[in-house]
Amino acid sequence: MSRANYIAAVILFIDNHQRPACELRFTLLKRRVRSSKDGYELAMDQAAKGAAALNSKEFSAAVSHYTDAIAVHSEAVDYYIKRSTAYTRISPPDHQAALSDAEIALSLASKRGKRELIIQAQLRRAIALFGNERYGDSRQCFEWVKKMDDKEKSLRIWEMKLEAKLKGMGEEDEKATVTVKQYPDVEVPVAQIAEKKVSSTAAETVKPTASTAEQATAPAGVQTPASKIRHEWYQTQDTVVVSLFAKGVPKDTATIEIQERSLAISFPLATGSDYDFSLDPLFGKIDAPGSTAKVMSTKVEFTLKKKPAGEMWPKLESHMPVPDMTTEESSSAPEEIKRAVLAEQSTNSGPSYPTSSKSGPKDWDKVASELTRKPKKDQKEGEPGGDDGVDDDFEGGDPVNGFFQSLYSRADPDTRRAMMKSYQESNGTALSTNWSEVGKGKVETQPPEGMEAKRW
Repeated sequence: MSRANYIAAVILFIDNHQRPACELRFTLLKRRVRSSKDGYELAMDQAAKGAAALNSKEFSAAVSHYTDAIAVHSEAVDYYIKRSTAYTRISPPDHQAALSDAEIALSLASKRGKRELIIQAQLRRAIALFGNERYGDSRQCFEWVKKMDDKEKSLRIWEMKLEAKLKGMGEEDEKATVTVKQYPDVEVPVAQIAEKKVSSTAAETVKPTASTAEQATAPAGVQTPASKIRHEWYQTQDTVVVSLFAKGVPKDTATIEIQERSLAISFPLATGSDYDFSLDPLFGKIDAPGSTAKVMSTKVEFTLKKKPAGEMWPKLESHMPVPDMTTEESSSAPEEIKRAVLAEQSTNSGPSYPTSSKSGPKDWDKVASELTRKPKKDQKEGEPGGDDGVDDDFEGGDPVNGFFQSLYSRADPDTRRAMMKSYQESNGTALSTNWSEVGKGKVETQPPEGMEAKRW
């Protein structure tokens, strides 16, 4: 309660003739504070779930949770920074959405004068611009970050990546031009859920009439246009969660159908037409009776129970039609074909890369996957095999890039010099950690076997 409202209430309370007005004002203020408190608790709960999903690399879930948090608390800088991070690391990455969140976060942080948040938001902005192939703008944003914090550990690696991208580009190249301002002029979204709670509280005293009863089955007043409705998904060992981001979906008139290999929803729009969404066929089978659908104010969330549990889906939908066959027919496939496919997969070896090692080429894909494997739950921070802080922003969290970043961050100064010199001078075809060898002269381009390097 503000000081002015408190004083006004006290003055009204002193005057016995205005006692009812005073009590009414206190009641409305209490309802508003209670509604605001509930909204912030909801936002904090969703943000905590988003942070947990981000740490466990469930980036689609992180986007979903932070979206719900922002719907309640639309001026939380950290929520936009974290959602921008999730958009960058999601597969496939949404760099445009990541850029939008980063610029909103930067605008809010600059108004508050929070130096640490400004640095984080500007860094996310630079990374998102790099993903959008706006390399000149990205380099400019990284320079602003460097002025504010020249000890940012990821700056040098991003500078190397930008040098490789900008090499050979002319000043007039659209990708190399600089068009960004240090602090962008963007519009901050307005919280939706909190406003709805306050208005619904104020309307509790209104008696229902025939007209309001008829309006209950109509589409909500604020609805997402059909062209902006989108969906995302993530999975656990037991379930697949599909979120359809659409505001104002009417619960009473929405038709939802969940089957063993499909789901569908249809609901009326404010324009008078119907919106239909379906996934058919799904990649795998689900337990239709055990699956659920929940219509919320900002989205519709489907929780699909896998059948069997434990099978990880590489994608949400299958492009192959669902076979109409019995169990006996499906089990009659030739065993020779199955054994041949499995044998072919087991004999495939990973590619080898140019190396200066005397022991010969290595399968770096295998080495990277072993070194970037997630630690066990019982491992503590700092113990062997624990999280080494590798940033997943490099190429969307690719294990090989993560391994080389980890190798660079742990190396001594001579090893780092050798890695940068060999990578740049060889045009990205060789990477050496031996400075005594690399320091002797220029590292020549070493194209893969069967290929030839040409000057452009």
